[in-house]
Amino acid sequence: MQREKSPLSPDGRRVSLKMLAEHLDLSPATVSFVLNNAPGRSIPPATRERVKIAAKKFGYQPSFIARSLQGLKTHTIGILIPELGEGYHSQVLSGAAEVLMQEGYFFFTAHHRHKKDLVAEYPRLLQARGVDGILAIDTHLEEAPSSPTVSVAGHFELPGITNVILDHHRAAELALGHLYRLGHRRIAYMRGQPFSSDSQKRWESTVQVSRALGLSIPKDLVIRLNRDMNSPELGYPGIQQLLMRRRDFTAVLCFNDVSAIGTIRALHDAGLKVPSDVSVFGFDDIQAASYVVPSLTTIRQPLQYIGALAASSLIKKLAQEKVPGVIKVDPELVVRESTASVPISK
Repeated sequence: MQREKSPLSPDGRRVSLKMLAEHLDLSPATVSFVLNNAPGRSIPPATRERVKIAAKKFGYQPSFIARSLQGLKTHTIGILIPELGEGYHSQVLSGAAEVLMQEGYFFFTAHHRHKKDLVAEYPRLLQARGVDGILAIDTHLEEAPSSPTVSVAGHFELPGITNVILDHHRAAELALGHLYRLGHRRIAYMRGQPFSSDSQKRWESTVQVSRALGLSIPKDLVIRLNRDMNSPELGYPGIQQLLMRRRDFTAVLCFNDVSAIGTIRALHDAGLKVPSDVSVFGFDDIQAASYVVPSLTTIRQPLQYIGALAASSLIKKLAQEKVPGVIKVDPELVVRESTASVPISK
């Protein structure tokens, strides 16, 4: 589509600051000060109004990169995220986006699929495009970006970065405590992918709480996830392989709800019923958790709240307000249909 021609730019090119200034018979600096809301400049209100009307009339858009180079805010945020799909990432992003839109911020999303080279390069690319700050969701940062940064599910301390994290030890207490009270002692454990930010901390918490309850974790009852996907297929093959080794477990503690849905399907295909034969426990409480059959017992992470909290914390950092280095969020046990007491026969 051809750009509409302007009286200031007959050839249809973008109207420049210099063109606008010449049209108004003002200096480019004065026009820039008005459009960028530069503080400490004594410019008559009538002149300010004249500049804004002309800029709107001729479609002038100030350069965000130029604003950044001048040390001015662009009201733009860069968001690092592994991928978008139904589940954890999309709900956290939804909560963050709501706050950013309300506060007048525009944002870019950069999907990295946990690739180390992209995770290292994307912050620099976003900064080169003039972002004020960076929000990293389930992203393992090995060094702190130069821009103010808030990380969701970041468990590594880096200078200047605020980490918004779930209390995983409490989550493990709620999950294993629920299964223990139902009589489960032979539990299969699902360990998250090594590239997922929460995997290590969640596993450490699971091991600690299991020991405190006197529950053993046999190696042949541990399922290690390694596939980079966000569909129920994530949990399906691990359960298939487990069933080839042994069938005496009475519950499966899954890494997340998506893998739990795949687990239920794998057990069904093997002729086992949930929860009468095997109980299944999820994690996250994604939107689908209450609609699958049977509905999932799970640990609720308030995902949209976490995203909103991260975004509001980043805005506070940009305003140079004091923000703690770690912000912990409490989990909640949600009991539904996928867990039950151990059958007497077992």
